[in-house]
Amino acid sequence: MHLPFWLTTALLFPVLLYQGKRARRETPRLPEAQGAPGGQYGSGEPVFRVLVIGESTAAGVGVTTHDQGLAGQLALQLHERSGQTIAWHTLGVNGIRLGELHEKLANADLPKADLVLLSMGVNDTTGFTPRFRFRQQLWALRDLFAQRYPAPVYLLSVPPMHLFAALPSPLRHVMGWRARQLDRLYQELAHQSPDKFRYLSYPTITNTSMLASDGYHPSKKGYGAIAEALSTPVEKELVREFE
Repeated sequence: MHLPFWLTTALLFPVLLYQGKRARRETPRLPEAQGAPGGQYGSGEPVFRVLVIGESTAAGVGVTTHDQGLAGQLALQLHERSGQTIAWHTLGVNGIRLGELHEKLANADLPKADLVLLSMGVNDTTGFTPRFRFRQQLWALRDLFAQRYPAPVYLLSVPPMHLFAALPSPLRHVMGWRARQLDRLYQELAHQSPDKFRYLSYPTITNTSMLASDGYHPSKKGYGAIAEALSTPVEKELVREFE
């Protein structure tokens, strides 16, 4: 238990509650992306398939269509780098927490994938999901994937919410503190069980030209920058397919 964090949160609770309600009231709620949640770049049978699952980033909040989001742009960059046919699929729900995602995926018809990227953490940060429960839910999700996706699940770093300029202080700093705790949990799992989990970080999007109108989510340009940062480590997995 991180006693300093919880003591600070308790002391600031009235302020945090007020700022949280105000932020939700004043922040534009953007819709999820529309269009096909999957596709491919190149012709013929794909040689590599990318699946992105998770919360708003996987849902494509901030762009109009899914091909402009993370999965589509990552597949495009891998295709351009390798010249190979790359398929992509994304499955996300805006506002979802990890436990809810597990329930949703348990009954979903999941697509084929050679690489699974999990983009989660923001809603579990704002919802104060206990770290022990978050860890349990990660393992439950990994167990759910065990037979269909034997390769490690790639955990995308939890966004550093202390840098979310659209959030007021001290809410921004408390949320950032909590986000770092969950992100360290990701890193610990990847270190302790590399055959089950891997950790991928990417540069924080702070340039307003790369953010959507709500000031939180990436725009098309922002998703492109994230995809570019992830394409190098992901390309290593693609190369292994041909070894």
